[in-house]
Amino acid sequence: MVEGLEPSKQLDEIERLATRRRVPLRLVGRGRMASAARTESAQGVLARARALDEADLDTIASATNGRPAFVLVLDGITDPHNLGALLRAAECAGVSGVVVARHRAVHVTPTVAKVAAGAIEHVPIAVAPGVPNALRRLEQLGVVTIGLDAEARQSLYDLGSETDGPVALVLGAEGKGLAQLTKKRCSSLVSIPRAGRIESLNVASAGAVACFELARRRGLGQER
Repeated sequence: MVEGLEPSKQLDEIERLATRRRVPLRLVGRGRMASAARTESAQGVLARARALDEADLDTIASATNGRPAFVLVLDGITDPHNLGALLRAAECAGVSGVVVARHRAVHVTPTVAKVAAGAIEHVPIAVAPGVPNALRRLEQLGVVTIGLDAEARQSLYDLGSETDGPVALVLGAEGKGLAQLTKKRCSSLVSIPRAGRIESLNVASAGAVACFELARRRGLGQER
């Protein structure tokens, strides 16, 4: 925490929670905070936590709390803002785990963590050496893989009973979409119908729409 901050209820709450959980609290100068935070808007408080555990693909493809797996597979997302937004949407839609590519893709960074608004603490993330091989493994585990492709003839809203069981939604890279081999490995390809003149949605927006449509089909909110 930066020295000399104006008193506030939020800072008092942070101090209270840190004390209760026996988390050491240190006051540092603004220069040291700026160099450690690696973000322009640390807001005077920085928490150090252990590195996130890398999830296992087979585990996130398994049923969770008696419900079939719902996996989000990201094929080469490179923008940390998009990854953060997708993780946030995934958590809210009840996704059981996310798969990201090990190479030529962004992983969890301070920007991702901030945009995700806490989702990284709740959504297991598996890192796959190759997305096509990960899709093959998901197929072996009985997971239906649905790729989102702006040019696909089938509409997202025309999907049938295949979304009732274990399912994975596959999203491609910004601007490029799904790689050709990734497309071939998907069980089916669907698109989001568009009425405007712009060719496609931003991947984070498209991913949120698709996540919640699949969640709706799988009974999101019915348990409440």
